[in-house]
Amino acid sequence: MGLRSYIIKRAIYSVILVFFVITLNFIIFELMPGSPIEFFLGKAATGAFKDPERIRQIEEEWGLNQPLHVQYLKYIKNMLTFNFGKSARPPEKPIAQLIMEYLPNTLVLMGTSTVLSIIIGVILGVIAAHKRGGKVDSAAVTTALIFYALPTFWLGLMFLVLFARTLHWFPIGGIVDLQVKQNNPPIPINLFFTTIYIPSWAEIQNRLWHLFLPCLTLTLFQYGSFLLLTRASMLECLTEDYIVTARAKGLKERTILFKHALKNASLPIITSAAISFGFMISGAIITETVFSWEGMGTLIWERGIQGYDYPLLHVVFYVIALCVIAANFIADLLYGVIDPRIKYG
Repeated sequence: MGLRSYIIKRAIYSVILVFFVITLNFIIFELMPGSPIEFFLGKAATGAFKDPERIRQIEEEWGLNQPLHVQYLKYIKNMLTFNFGKSARPPEKPIAQLIMEYLPNTLVLMGTSTVLSIIIGVILGVIAAHKRGGKVDSAAVTTALIFYALPTFWLGLMFLVLFARTLHWFPIGGIVDLQVKQNNPPIPINLFFTTIYIPSWAEIQNRLWHLFLPCLTLTLFQYGSFLLLTRASMLECLTEDYIVTARAKGLKERTILFKHALKNASLPIITSAAISFGFMISGAIITETVFSWEGMGTLIWERGIQGYDYPLLHVVFYVIALCVIAANFIADLLYGVIDPRIKYG
């Protein structure tokens, strides 16, 4: 089987998986206790306060008076066409608009911390494997395990107490100071037939200042898994014959470690990195809450979970699943690029 056939096969599997995710998402919310009417009206939906006219309006507005199979087919159509509808909690904004308001902040935080954790974890993992059994190896593994075991909320609070409250090096929370944003309006740039606005340099600096502590918290929490995975994969490769041959040829140790050993040990790392990037848009609920970072984690917790905004949770879970499926699909294609020994078939 060639590369083209492999891609088609993986694409078909991914489409089937998308339909499975949509079905599972629909079933989970249908099986949740309570009725949607109680969700919308609360106590007014039962007892002496029951209003048949209001209940009928809600059923017509949200399609609750239709048979279950009709609701399911419409649900599939809306999910596949990205017609996500509106939020069930005031202000009743379109769900796509709500996501786009919070998603950029999450991509900045989660994207930066994920990339840094992968880079730091892989480099330290290679060094630890090279120095296996020594003090450097023990120190790297112990430190990684400690940070991986610490709760993120505790680590974040300690950083806030030390760097924000005591030393006053960083802000206590938030994304940007309101005064800085008001005094430095975005810069308009004419691009083809539209105009885009980019933040001023002062606002970018202020955002980076606010970003440092939450990004540091997530990076320290995440890098340990990549360090341990890289170290384990490298230890298997460093005893192979081609590594002995490379050393016999007189190649530099750095070239042997990063060009030969790491390349052949990178497949598990690619898989782990793909999963991390796939779940990136889900945000970090605990860290975003601690640092008052208005990202997807905050949206899911405050509006979706605490506010019982089930239509929003429907969409968020579906989008997260799509990103994970896409990330794994890309990782499968990268295997053959990174390791030519892999044959598609």
